[in-house]
Amino acid sequence: METESEPYVRLSTLRQLHQVVADLNTARSLADTLQTVADGVVAGLNYELACVNLVRPDGDLVVAAFAGSSAAEALITGRVGSRASWDRRLSMGSGWGDLRFIPHTEGWVLMDDDVPQWHTDGPAPRFEDEWHPHDRLYAPMYASGSGRELLGVISVDRPRNGRHPGPWGQEALQMYASQSAIAISNARLRSNMQRALVRLEREQQALRASEESFRQAFEYAPSGMAIAEMGGDQHGRLLRTNDALCRLLGRPASVMRRYSFADLVHPEDIGTLLRTSAEGGRAELRLGRRDGTYVWVSLRNSVVADTADGPRFLLTHVEDIEERKRHELQLAHRASHDALTGLPNSAELRSRLSARICERPAQAAGTAVGAGYTGYESGGHDGGYDSARDGGYGPGYTTGSGYESGHGPGHEPGHDSGHESGYESPYEHEHGFGFEPANGAGPYDHHVHIVAPSTGEVDDGTKGLAVLFCDLDGFKSINDRFGHHTGDAVLIEVARRLTTGVRDGDTVARLGGDEFVVLADGLGAADAADLAVRLRNAIIPPIRVDGRAVRVGASFGIGWAECGMTVEEVLNSADQRMYIEKRSRAKVHRRAG
Repeated sequence: METESEPYVRLSTLRQLHQVVADLNTARSLADTLQTVADGVVAGLNYELACVNLVRPDGDLVVAAFAGSSAAEALITGRVGSRASWDRRLSMGSGWGDLRFIPHTEGWVLMDDDVPQWHTDGPAPRFEDEWHPHDRLYAPMYASGSGRELLGVISVDRPRNGRHPGPWGQEALQMYASQSAIAISNARLRSNMQRALVRLEREQQALRASEESFRQAFEYAPSGMAIAEMGGDQHGRLLRTNDALCRLLGRPASVMRRYSFADLVHPEDIGTLLRTSAEGGRAELRLGRRDGTYVWVSLRNSVVADTADGPRFLLTHVEDIEERKRHELQLAHRASHDALTGLPNSAELRSRLSARICERPAQAAGTAVGAGYTGYESGGHDGGYDSARDGGYGPGYTTGSGYESGHGPGHEPGHDSGHESGYESPYEHEHGFGFEPANGAGPYDHHVHIVAPSTGEVDDGTKGLAVLFCDLDGFKSINDRFGHHTGDAVLIEVARRLTTGVRDGDTVARLGGDEFVVLADGLGAADAADLAVRLRNAIIPPIRVDGRAVRVGASFGIGWAECGMTVEEVLNSADQRMYIEKRSRAKVHRRAG
């Protein structure tokens, strides 16, 4: 490069500068760009050595590229100089525009700092503008923009003509440093974009793999899976169901998309479904099959998003628990029913009886007493129980409380008549048996209190809950003579006859041994006595066991459940009346076989 004494600049020099600047934009990577910057200084600007120091993220500068000497390149490439030392250098010497020239007369103080450096040997200068081996010339590279962020520093050594650069050489080096800064910024941008593209491609591959994994897990899961909409007008509508759920409910996937779980759930379980939270919610309920039956399932909910800010969906795992529920019901039935006869056992009898009576005496209940048992009707006729008309507690028997004894859906006649949970008042489904006080009323004001009807000669028309205590006559002798097998068969047949002789809704329970209890609601005193006679007559006929006919009799005691009494008091009352009745009859009449 010519000095300022030259009256003109050779065209070849301009072509050289243009070529090295053009080469800056052809490099592919950041490392190639940095090496091209160093090579351009030597090839186009005619310096013997060139070093590119790049600012690291921590602020220090590292020797990133070197040109002009393989020995120097091997020695100092990769070495780091502190930012403080570089700031010191860029504040010393003379400023030639953005360039910084430090003559050897000042630069000797920098010999021992931590900036990597290399100098060519040579004789001492003979002229004023001749280059000294310890002269230093730096060209800072700043990022474009108002901030002038330092990207790096180009350090050069000894122009090939051996003289300090003139105005043209200074301008050329400063312009080249500016173009190099642009090239380095572009290379960094390309590098960042390439890394971002690689990262994006990896994320997309991972997403595709995750989606495929989810699809396979969803489609081929052994239990039911469903995806439903969240929010909006179509909230809860099923968007996608797997094959296991379709098989469980007997509906194809195309049909399932017409429904929501609210359309499929059993009417009694809709409240359970609505109370189940979307995130982490669990529920056990019944879903309808295509054939009209219901299956018990366990639902587990979770919320998933299509994208980071996209719509959210409800992912529901549906597990078939029909077998477990069946076992639970069987266990519950075994716990509350007699293993031999299948009748409710003593604990279940006490539970049902306890549900009907309260601690508050009926006399303190005012007009609420017996309100549920007035207006007794039997097939549209006034009066008490008519065995000829009703055929022995047949269908159609109702009370004024709204109790109906007809067979409901799914009713199985036999051992246990009536509701699975026992007797229910019209308030049970609404209030349960907690009887929360309202408007300052007492704790039992929502309860329908029951009283015992008059047992005198005059029937006052009061209907109550009759408790018939039954003890078999002659059963012990059958057990002793023919063995327990025959005795068990007799008990089973007596249980069947008792169950057949009462209404749906009445309870026949076995206390143990040969003792049975019947709970019959809405009866007057005459009705209860008539019922006891009918049941005794049903028990008396011979019972055939293994080709042998045996007979037993029965003694009945009639007690009445009444608010203010305990369960034990009610049962003891009926038991005492049974023994009174047993003693009052001749032994010949009590023993039937």
